[in-house]
Amino acid sequence: MPEQAEQADIALPPPAQPAVKRAPAAGFTVKVDLLPAVSVVSLVGLLGIPLGWLWALLAPTQRMRVVTEEGRLVPLQLESWHRFEDMAIFLLLGLSAGLVVGTVVWLLRDRRGPVTLLAVVAGSLLAGWLAMRLGPAFADARYAVPESPRLGAVIERAPVLESRWVLLAQPMTAALAYGVLAAWNGHDDLGRRLT
Repeated sequence: MPEQAEQADIALPPPAQPAVKRAPAAGFTVKVDLLPAVSVVSLVGLLGIPLGWLWALLAPTQRMRVVTEEGRLVPLQLESWHRFEDMAIFLLLGLSAGLVVGTVVWLLRDRRGPVTLLAVVAGSLLAGWLAMRLGPAFADARYAVPESPRLGAVIERAPVLESRWVLLAQPMTAALAYGVLAAWNGHDDLGRRLT
């Protein structure tokens, strides 16, 4: 019995803990991500050219009648609805492009982060601005109005964009898509391959 008491007093050392290697802290440096961000802004911004061209092809014209000798135009009955359709088509194109751009740029795994998000938003804003400028220009070239239409003639007026607010559709959707994918990711480093 005394031997058991002596053994009970001897404390065993705790089991050895394996060494845990800690990964470097996930951080985003602006300097490393700046050049790819400029590339993203330019590439996404150039998307405004085909968007403007596509809008000019899809947007309906407004048929108008010449009512005075000076060339004053009045829309035919129910033709003024096409003004809304022009904006709705531009809005839908912007929403679609923003969703695609936000998702595709998220797939650039090595450059995920806030700098790239800002680049996506800036590039999408540039693309929307370019599409708003070039779309009506493409449409005007496609539907040229004669210089002096005769009285009573029915002509097709090129589609127009009457509100500048529609250019915000693409940047907002791109930011939403990128943000949802970042929230869904769940990794501290957003899944970047840190080197």
